[in-house]
Amino acid sequence: MESRNTPRVSIGVPVYNGERYIAETLDSLVAQTYRDFEIIICDNASTDRTQDVCRSYVERDVRIRYVRNAENIGASRNYKLALDLSCGEYFRWANSDDLFAPEGLARCVDILDREPSVVLAYPKTKFIDERGNVISEYHDEMHMQSPMASERFAQVMTKLGYVNIIYGLMRATILRKTGLLRNFPGGDIPLVAELTLYGKFHEIPEFLFYRRLHSKASSSYKADVSLTQEFFDPKTKGRISFRQWQHLGAHVRSTLRAPLNFSEKMRLIIYILRMGVWKRRLLIRELTEAVRLTLRGLLTKAGDVK
Repeated sequence: MESRNTPRVSIGVPVYNGERYIAETLDSLVAQTYRDFEIIICDNASTDRTQDVCRSYVERDVRIRYVRNAENIGASRNYKLALDLSCGEYFRWANSDDLFAPEGLARCVDILDREPSVVLAYPKTKFIDERGNVISEYHDEMHMQSPMASERFAQVMTKLGYVNIIYGLMRATILRKTGLLRNFPGGDIPLVAELTLYGKFHEIPEFLFYRRLHSKASSSYKADVSLTQEFFDPKTKGRISFRQWQHLGAHVRSTLRAPLNFSEKMRLIIYILRMGVWKRRLLIRELTEAVRLTLRGLLTKAGDVK
């Protein structure tokens, strides 16, 4: 068993009912060639054998901590908890079903050590199935090197597809300045966009991250807004979704709190307003749908009273 010191890297592992894959994930993390790290497992009140699996790893490696929530607090708060409990200079999240090549962490640390202007370093991604077989390669193309925050922000908003980059290695001090993972559908998108306001992104050209796609992965909820909302925050289950409005609002708030000069903030605000114009049909549709659902609810209540 290794002795424990203050680590340079913290790895947060949020998990809910992850007994099927979490052992594979932890094995891939423990096998990293870069050794100066801690792993914080935040169990969101799992009802399967996740706790037993995790505790067996805690017994074997002093670098691993296990924290169990008394209730499911939602992905947003659970991700934040992992960061709050960490003490490393660098931080990354690791989904409880994904895999990481042994040299992946070392390559990311090397970039952040050498490039002070970089706030996030990440390797390229391969998608794997339930059995770990490679499905396809994915080209994130998030190598954002412009010295202007407004240009980096626009590039991310234009190119961002699967948000694999959120599992890259970040400077913890910068990450804590952001709004973190928001508690609404697509809540990882505003976080990635906000990070561009603090520095550059560096893409490592090798495929060192393996993201698992399966029926119970959070990415499979996209077709059902209510399931996605419950995943991020169970307390908001059943609420009317204002996804487009929430994203625009998050981008504005991110811009206002970022350490940028006035001209850069104005460029960002103008770009966000243009985004609103581009998405005006979706914005109007959300308002129309909200009015329709509200009226239906009022009519239903009125009928119940009679």
